[in-house]
Amino acid sequence: MTTTMTATPLTADLVIGAAELERTARGLRPHRLPRPIRERFADPQLSLMEAQPSGVRIAVSTTARRLSLELLSTRVAYRGLPRARGVVDVTVDGAAHSSHALTRGDAIELNMQTGASTMTSGDPDLVVIDGLEAGEKTIEIWLPHNEQVDVVALHTDAPVRPAQRTGPVWLHHGSSISHGSNATSPTGIWPAVAARRAHAQLHNLGFGGSALVDPFMARHMRDAKADLISAKLGINVINHDSMRLRSFVPAVHGFLDTIRDGHPETPLLLISPIFCGIHENTPGPGAIDPAALGSGVMRFVATGTEGDTAGGRLTLRVVRRALEEIVAARSDDPNLHHLDGLELYGEHDASALPLPDGLHPDTATHALIGKRFAEIAFGAGGPFDARAAGTQSG
Repeated sequence: MTTTMTATPLTADLVIGAAELERTARGLRPHRLPRPIRERFADPQLSLMEAQPSGVRIAVSTTARRLSLELLSTRVAYRGLPRARGVVDVTVDGAAHSSHALTRGDAIELNMQTGASTMTSGDPDLVVIDGLEAGEKTIEIWLPHNEQVDVVALHTDAPVRPAQRTGPVWLHHGSSISHGSNATSPTGIWPAVAARRAHAQLHNLGFGGSALVDPFMARHMRDAKADLISAKLGINVINHDSMRLRSFVPAVHGFLDTIRDGHPETPLLLISPIFCGIHENTPGPGAIDPAALGSGVMRFVATGTEGDTAGGRLTLRVVRRALEEIVAARSDDPNLHHLDGLELYGEHDASALPLPDGLHPDTATHALIGKRFAEIAFGAGGPFDARAAGTQSG
């Protein structure tokens, strides 16, 4: 029997985790940052990262047994280096249903040795979701965390409506690790793992190479709807060698002050970096290891001098101590909390689950970090415990 499929307009009330949807010639493009930030503050790196819809999902309630999503992706590839394609994950009533790897789309290929880039065009992917049980259900379609997408069309064999949004809105900001680098699917990035375990609504502001304590990011977080807020800061400041301790400490204080202007009592968790051997005692800037690159492997190194913290140069050990002291100095804020990133992934974990490229966790490590974060932050007595129990933003 032929199933009749009808087009479903993709509107903002069907999408969770995007700041806005841009109408392009190709379709609807989810953005994780609003237009004013993109036009005024975003450098090429942040522009690339914010258009990758990490944590963004289409969420509908429906009796449909078959859906199809047509999307045109743009991926970043590195010449001579293997890189996993983006994946669309589907959950039904919160349980994993299926995963669909993208095979088509456009590509921006970068030559890491020369800096040259080339663009190739491709066709849209069609993701078909079938084998669904009869009856009313909530379906979430998680868009790829590591490729820009333009949603061309959504078709279903029964009407859909926006899914009921339950659980607290958790707004999280961080680096490429929070963005999901080296994870192989969008529900496998550590913030998604934690949010799904805690039944929270994730809005992910993790941007590869771009967690730089920027004032515009704090203002965006100030103005965003949130029941719970976290910020994981430090590794990108070291990677870029963009600050010394004298400027880093007041910058973080200012970052927190700005968030508090819009969320004076919202639980706010400041998280220090996870273990990363190359920067534990060696300042940045970070760089790609040319020897590894010549062998077809992506690996990162620190180019500073080991142990050199003179003049306020930052290492992970220095940053962790500074963030702990910042929270201690703000003891008049009972809803501000600190989490040592080593509790999520420490030196003892690195022997069993080493960072493949020296900087980013793999899928198994993302799962470990997400599980631990859910237990520590959302668990009994954790900083997000009371709000996670019953508060939600519709």
